[in-house]
Amino acid sequence: MSDREVILGKIRRALAADGNDVGRRAIVIARLEGTPRGIIPERGQLPQEERVALFTTMAEKVSATVGRIAALEDVPRAVAEFLRKHNLPASLRIGADPLLADLAWDGTQIAVSHGPSDGGDPVGLSHAVAGIAESGTLVLTSGPDNPTTLNFLPETHIVVIRAADIAGDYETVWDEVRETYGKGHMPRTVNMVTGPSRSADIEQTLLLGAHGPRRLHIVVVG
Repeated sequence: MSDREVILGKIRRALAADGNDVGRRAIVIARLEGTPRGIIPERGQLPQEERVALFTTMAEKVSATVGRIAALEDVPRAVAEFLRKHNLPASLRIGADPLLADLAWDGTQIAVSHGPSDGGDPVGLSHAVAGIAESGTLVLTSGPDNPTTLNFLPETHIVVIRAADIAGDYETVWDEVRETYGKGHMPRTVNMVTGPSRSADIEQTLLLGAHGPRRLHIVVVG
């Protein structure tokens, strides 16, 4: 018997549940197939331009910075300007995301490396599949295109997101992720990032960069 079976067996005995209980099994199947939606706050239910404005406001409230550009080809210039403004090294690590890899980085002085971070990269760049206006949250899916290590190891994290991908609420984003990947093929991890890493565990003093990037910059495209 595996450790998993031992643990599940203890849970079943504590609940006085039978693993072959048809009624309980039907309830689980119905919930997985139905993906019920919770109560959706009105705050994010806005026209697109107002959603983007709310997203920006909420992200800035939690110490992120936000820049807006017209088109994807402007990303390298916007990133270069951000690095110069903050006196950061002209080096960048990105994954295999075609949206980022196909940009004209050779038109800047930035040295671009590819793949997961080993912790030695000062700046990481990712593409968020979605944003959530009601909380200023970024949604990033794991995989070779956007390695999860880029979300947590570099001290500065820059994230590119299309304005059209900013939704009003969490429920809409989950619907879109399920539609994109399909049930049974979801990414291993979906990271929701709201502002740079922070902690106030010690004497209630807020410290940025406690468990991840101390700086988060969002580039909204469109």
